Amino acid sequence: MLKQMHSYKIHTLVLSLAALTVLMTGCGNKTEEEYSEEPVEVRYEWGLPIDSFRIDTCTVKDGETLGGILNRMGASRKIQSQVITLNPKDFDYRSIKSGRTYYGFYQKDSTGAEYLHHWVYVATICDAVVLHTHDSLYVERHTKPVEVRERQAEATIQSSLWNAMTGNNLPVELALELSEIYAWTIDFFGLQKGDSIRVFYDEKYVDTTRIGIGRIYAANFYHGGKWQEAYWFDSNDTTMVKNAKGGRTVGYFDADGKSLKKAFLKAPLNYKRISSRFTYARKHPIYKVVRPHTGVDYAAPAGTPVVSIGDGTVIFKAYKGGGGNTVKIRHNSSYTTAYLHLQGYAKGLQVGQHVRQGEVIGYVGSTGSSTGPHLDFRVWKDGTPVDPLKMISPPSEPVSKNYQAEFDSLVNRMRPQITK
Repeated sequence: MLKQMHSYKIHTLVLSLAALTVLMTGCGNKTEEEYSEEPVEVRYEWGLPIDSFRIDTCTVKDGETLGGILNRMGASRKIQSQVITLNPKDFDYRSIKSGRTYYGFYQKDSTGAEYLHHWVYVATICDAVVLHTHDSLYVERHTKPVEVRERQAEATIQSSLWNAMTGNNLPVELALELSEIYAWTIDFFGLQKGDSIRVFYDEKYVDTTRIGIGRIYAANFYHGGKWQEAYWFDSNDTTMVKNAKGGRTVGYFDADGKSLKKAFLKAPLNYKRISSRFTYARKHPIYKVVRPHTGVDYAAPAGTPVVSIGDGTVIFKAYKGGGGNTVKIRHNSSYTTAYLHLQGYAKGLQVGQHVRQGEVIGYVGSTGSSTGPHLDFRVWKDGTPVDPLKMISPPSEPVSKNYQAEFDSLVNRMRPQITK
């Protein structure tokens, strides 16, 4: 009897301890959801749950057709026959290009046999065409989101702005954009070793791949012993005062609100070198006599586009003696420019036509009295020849007084991004 009581007490103690453990841990009150496993993250690519498929990756070969690809990847005859019925607005099956990547997404049916469930053609890094091939053929287009990231960059120039970008693993598009921003204030063919650039801008990414740049918000260019700041400002930005009177102010401006865009470009073409400068005493290379050369000769390959350095009206377009094919443009009541030795003129260019700054008017040649392809560029101010390389270009309109306070605030915010 004592043995039985002792056994009973021990059994009761064990049960009590077990019950206490349940109460302390709360296990006795768990719901079905709490017992379930943690949710598994589903990975998607081009809108498809990629872990649910076996995926083949291939590349379009020369001469391949969509029908041939689908046949090789195991699509049914029904699906293959429906290819030609696709609306070209949804997907032009003839537009697939050699070298582009495509994917086959496979699943198994009830018998365990694999079949092509989706076919994905990557048109660009952002865009893909998804063909649903498991029942009847239909198309979905999928675009990956573009992420915009703010970036600061700095580079010192050793040879050229382009090399400075590539040498610092920066987007080469920066060199192109910066050359546009500073086209009126910096001679990019006169850059010196030790010049430098600081820039604050947007970069665009798809997944982890950089696909380009966005807006350059601010830049600071060191050249000729001084810094030149540039700030993007648009009075139509939603952060600006909407009830301010006056027209829109937009463009790049220096820290004082003066426009970096000038009435005239620094040069009318991309040139290799300056082969002859403005002088009143040059020995002519053909006639061998000393005579004035009131222009600048830019050596460049034949066919190089020549642009108008500013807005204006064409007042002369013809062959003119030693100058060969020549175009003259009157820009305003003071300034006229001329472009000599052209190989030919821009299509449709006519006397009396209005041209815009940067518009192509002709192409480098060697017509007239010329020893080789080059552009003889000349400028007159109030009828008097002036040296194009020393000409001070009048600026465009500054920031409107209506927006000066907003512009000053922007400069204060951006300046720390491009200065030390």
